[in-house]
Amino acid sequence: MSPSAPPPPALFLSRVERRYIQGTATLDILRGADFAVWPGEIVALVAPSGTGKSTLLHVAGLLERPDAGEVYIGARPTVELDDSERTRLRRVDIGFVYQFHHLLPEFSALENVVLPQLIRGLDRKVAGQRATDLLTFLGIGQRLKHRPAELSGGEQQRVAIARAVANGPRVLLADEPTGNLDPGTADHVFHTLIALVRASRVGAVIATHNLDLARRMDRRVTIRDGIVMQMD
Repeated sequence: MSPSAPPPPALFLSRVERRYIQGTATLDILRGADFAVWPGEIVALVAPSGTGKSTLLHVAGLLERPDAGEVYIGARPTVELDDSERTRLRRVDIGFVYQFHHLLPEFSALENVVLPQLIRGLDRKVAGQRATDLLTFLGIGQRLKHRPAELSGGEQQRVAIARAVANGPRVLLADEPTGNLDPGTADHVFHTLIALVRASRVGAVIATHNLDLARRMDRRVTIRDGIVMQMD
């Protein structure tokens, strides 16, 4: 019996190009970028502002279409999918964490994590149990009924992380997830984020300017002249 084929990357960008028009000028941001992230792998994206970091995350997260190339979520090509199917994939297979948590202020921590699951169509009881389990794993199980204004910055960001993985995505994209926190809180939030990625086997790309945090990830990449490159 032949051995089973290895699983595909959680995320794979193949020869991706992205350009913008500004007046009469054309800005080539990504120029044939290749980039793969495997299930359970945590990749640090370390790049100066203006080099294409946000563009790469937007293309990977199906928020923008590339001008050329392909974006695979799992083994599935996505560039030619219609907008409704791309939206469905974002809802189910991609989780986002931003520098600012963007929690819904009128809902509790638990409700903020339950809501995306209900939008996906999960049963409320199942969604509530998963949200409780995630928040407990992240160390804030005693704060389930608190609204964002009643939580510290680090607690709010952990709720945002739980919300991002509540639907069991293949890919987690985080843009400076600890950039708005003090060093001690940032370290704690980062530790819980990494533990959750390992436990859930999601493929994670974490954009950060914090080189200390970047060195604690599986590998570091940067963007140079529109190409994704491994860092030393």
